Amino acid sequence: MENKNKNSRKLKDGILQGLIYLCTGLTVAILAIIIGFILYKGLPGINFNFLTRQWDDKTTVVEVECKDNIKASSDENYVESLGITLGENDGSIYIAKIDKDSPVLYAKNMKHVGYTLEEKDIIGKAGDTKFTNISAKDAADAISQSTGTIRLKVTRPGGGIVPMLVSTIYIILLSLVISAPIGISAAIYLNEYAKPGRILRTIRFAIQNLAGIPSIIYGLFGMLVFVQIGKMEYSILAGSLTLSIMLLPTIISTTEEALKEIPKAYRESSFGLGATKLQTISKIILPGALPGILVAIILSIGRIVGESAALIWTAGTVAQIPTAFTGSEAGAATLTTKMYWLIKETGDLKAASSIAVVLLILIIVLNLASKLITRAFLRKRGTH
Repeated sequence: MENKNKNSRKLKDGILQGLIYLCTGLTVAILAIIIGFILYKGLPGINFNFLTRQWDDKTTVVEVECKDNIKASSDENYVESLGITLGENDGSIYIAKIDKDSPVLYAKNMKHVGYTLEEKDIIGKAGDTKFTNISAKDAADAISQSTGTIRLKVTRPGGGIVPMLVSTIYIILLSLVISAPIGISAAIYLNEYAKPGRILRTIRFAIQNLAGIPSIIYGLFGMLVFVQIGKMEYSILAGSLTLSIMLLPTIISTTEEALKEIPKAYRESSFGLGATKLQTISKIILPGALPGILVAIILSIGRIVGESAALIWTAGTVAQIPTAFTGSEAGAATLTTKMYWLIKETGDLKAASSIAVVLLILIIVLNLASKLITRAFLRKRGTH
């Protein structure tokens, strides 16, 4: 009978262990499939242009001084007076190669501001000649007939993530500047000043509820309060203020836990030496809790990078580098909002996957940084 019970327990343990292994394997497999699919679709689209260009094509009219010392060339697509070689692609004429001493490197736009032409720039017009359904040889001949100053209509192809990357950095910095001081100060109050009781329990309950509210509700709140009532329009400031509210529960909770890890003996020793409470907090407690506070900030950055719902309704989806905090020039799309827009509006899965690869790299770097800081914190704690 006893052997039978042992065999029954072993069978149950084996079944339970098998289920655990199965669930773990399924989790790892699903994660590997998701990451593998994104890498398979997105990696081919990541190149230098993708990482350095604007998203939208940019058309500019420039003026270029033609060279007098023309050198002969056997290439029929070479424009001697400008030191460039033209190419053609799908009916468009583009700059295939630029000499080191080419005048196009010193071109100026209509505001007489330097605008250096680059390879792959598309030339749509030279003087009064439009380059529509024309060969590269004919385009080179047309440009070569010009002397003195020639005016070119140039389109710089887009397809890059620079505006979204810059907007993401702006929103990260603004959100942290707003939320970090408030969240850290609130955590200090809750851990160091607040007395146990109903008020403290109510505050902590409210913080827990804030952490559980869906981000789209924060987005609705931000749109109503900051965009409409505050007259900020779709802007990085409206988006940052909305995200700051979302980040407060994470910063407060993580910072408070870090403050709790500081031994009470440190406080008592500081008070025994005649230090005030504020001196003890600033000189003893905060430096000791700094690794935990940094973890809170890194986790907050990860939340900002991955947020889309709240930003679509507050920061907008325009792929531009914001030049103001509010108004029409302040609307900006982050990496996640642009990825959402690409899938929803255009169905461009390839470009969206390329952006997703960049996001994955950012998230992995942030998680590694969080782990390293946590280990350093635990190692430091273990030495005391």
